[in-house]
Amino acid sequence: MKDIAIKVENVKVRYRTVQKRSIKKNLFKLKKSDVEYFEALHGISFELEKGKVLGIVGKNGSGKSTLLKTIAGIFAPDEGTIDLFGNSVSILAIGTGFQKKLTGRENIMLSGILMGFSEEEVKKKMKEIIDFSELKEFIDKPVRTYSSGMYSKLAFSIAAILNTDIMLIDEVLSVGDAKFKKKSYKKVRELIKDENRTVVIVSHSSETVSKLCDTVLWIHEGDLRMIGPTDEVMPLYDEFMS
Repeated sequence: MKDIAIKVENVKVRYRTVQKRSIKKNLFKLKKSDVEYFEALHGISFELEKGKVLGIVGKNGSGKSTLLKTIAGIFAPDEGTIDLFGNSVSILAIGTGFQKKLTGRENIMLSGILMGFSEEEVKKKMKEIIDFSELKEFIDKPVRTYSSGMYSKLAFSIAAILNTDIMLIDEVLSVGDAKFKKKSYKKVRELIKDENRTVVIVSHSSETVSKLCDTVLWIHEGDLRMIGPTDEVMPLYDEFMS
């Protein structure tokens, strides 16, 4: 019997948008007619076995990051359900999860606790996380002072060292200096060798998806266009994108 780590059933996510109005009109209460809804995901369903590495591909605006953040619990689906079967989950995504006024060290502790680790467990891993991040003295400066590369280094280091059952990665492997990219790529390869860890990667890099993922989910304009083995989906996806 298959051991399922993630089950997504008919998930729909809608964003509320406001029509452009004059400054004068904006001083008054919005009317219902001023509010519109954009459906980013149109009923996505799939299952992912424990220990598998899933790549999510699609053109910009297709709903890839929305799906990842919904699996992570950052967004709540407007319809449908997501079951993680009690598995712990971490997400690596630029702009997600940090308190900008807190230092890097404080954010490590906060992130670890939110991921379900005890304060003592995070403290034991603190030095390893800081060393891997290469942030040195910047670790005690507010995260709002970090560059995008520094931000991604810290996010990756926390998720890579504080191991969770499910690891969600959103384009973080493409950010940072060449040395760190190589190191983070190597670390991901080490992590996905663990047959008990399930990984979902969102990436625009066909090379990254082809090398790291055994299954690919292709989203097009909010719809699930195809899901299957990497060597079956990626040639069709690359042909479509070209």
